[in-house]
Amino acid sequence: MKRTFLALTLFVSSFIVGQNTSIGTNEKLTFSASYNMSGLLTEIAQVTMETSEVKTSSSTLLRLKCSAATYSSFDSYFKIRDLYESYVSPTSLTPFLYKRDINEGTYNKFEQYKFNHKSRNVESIMRKKKKSGDLEYKNNVKIGYNTRDLVSTIYHIRNLDIHKAKPGDSQSFTFLFDNEELILNVKYISKETINTNIGKKECYKLAISLKNDNSLKGNNDNILWLTADANKIPVYAKFKIAVGTGELKIKSATGLKN
Repeated sequence: MKRTFLALTLFVSSFIVGQNTSIGTNEKLTFSASYNMSGLLTEIAQVTMETSEVKTSSSTLLRLKCSAATYSSFDSYFKIRDLYESYVSPTSLTPFLYKRDINEGTYNKFEQYKFNHKSRNVESIMRKKKKSGDLEYKNNVKIGYNTRDLVSTIYHIRNLDIHKAKPGDSQSFTFLFDNEELILNVKYISKETINTNIGKKECYKLAISLKNDNSLKGNNDNILWLTADANKIPVYAKFKIAVGTGELKIKSATGLKN
């Protein structure tokens, strides 16, 4: 279960990526996360995606924060308190600092990446809690020219010019996870209008898959719906992992850029 949040949140040839026109500095998206338990889809957790402006001594960054927490009624079964953060350029969403703090049952892990895009290098720190004491690992990881972290990749997809894509068009993106470069493929399926908690929305329907990792299962079984407007809000997602299936549904959206 160590990649629970990866599966929850991973939710193009003619797609074009420009400057950030979709993500504001005070956005908050809240989702319900459901999982198929004994054949019944059960709401077990809340996932939140938030943005905020962070000023440093030399620049202003955009903080992308994603968190997941099981409801208290499920904590005794399997307690999740996961936090992912990425500090990025407000205009290009290029990441500079990434943090991941995982608390899932008895599994606890902290990870930090410092990106140096000029040298294509990431300074990685990883800490794991053990009964004998915390273990810390430090590494320098070589990355590709366009490699990002998981969180900035999710927000990056929202800036794609999907309206220029044709059904079947796809593109791959590389992100660093557990010190490994993973390849995420996004394929445009069609437009579809669905009912959501924030209203009836025309959406871009996208198929999500991982080329070199088995966290997501099946073909076209992992689907993401983004609103077909300037904000491209993720409003619904269905996912299939090794231990079952689930979905994310939007509950609220505030502080939108457009």
